[in-house]
Amino acid sequence: MPTAIITGASTGLGRALASDLSAGGWRLVVDARTATELYDAAAPWPRATDIPGDVTSEDHRVELVAAAGDRLDLLVLNASSLGQAPLPPLAEYRLDELRAVLETNTVAPLRLVQLALPALRAAAGAVLAISSDAAVEGYPGWGGYGASKAALEQLVRVLAAEEPGLRAYSVDPGDLRTRMHAAAYPGEDISDRPEPETAVPALRRLIDGGLPSGRYAARDLLAEAGT
Repeated sequence: MPTAIITGASTGLGRALASDLSAGGWRLVVDARTATELYDAAAPWPRATDIPGDVTSEDHRVELVAAAGDRLDLLVLNASSLGQAPLPPLAEYRLDELRAVLETNTVAPLRLVQLALPALRAAAGAVLAISSDAAVEGYPGWGGYGASKAALEQLVRVLAAEEPGLRAYSVDPGDLRTRMHAAAYPGEDISDRPEPETAVPALRRLIDGGLPSGRYAARDLLAEAGT
């Protein structure tokens, strides 16, 4: 039975992917900062270990990796912070907020990889980092979040070079109808964005398809699959 750790699994894309993997027979270790939301999300997943907590906590990270055991097939780095909101121009970005978003979106994922490497190596597993087009495009207001995701993508590239026995992916899932996207555009109607579930087949192509390590966009993966 394959095992996955998925951070930020109570809502949005993390929840959608966890539901899909659970239906496919995976054993899951999932987390989120809000315990009640995590428990509600994980209730239908029969082989899930739900561990509420913040990925910036070392004790929590250690607990997640320990719960996965000696073999880990998949580490999904999904938990993210939008950063300062409403989204400010760089001229007004508070440095304490930038440090906080980097801690959640870049430092914590690296530390999880470090802790999980022995189990990932044992399973010849995969690391899947959820990124954004803000990592490569210069959108006004997205400087802090985009910088954190750009740094995360570079970590994934280096990991792929250093750990050729693993698969290391960063993926841009596209604009989705998520809580974070709503927070980025307060007061706007985002009902025209696709539901998170629409990106899951693209993620499964990376998880199941053995594609080479690298950066991918969900729209391209879906187009190649004809979906």
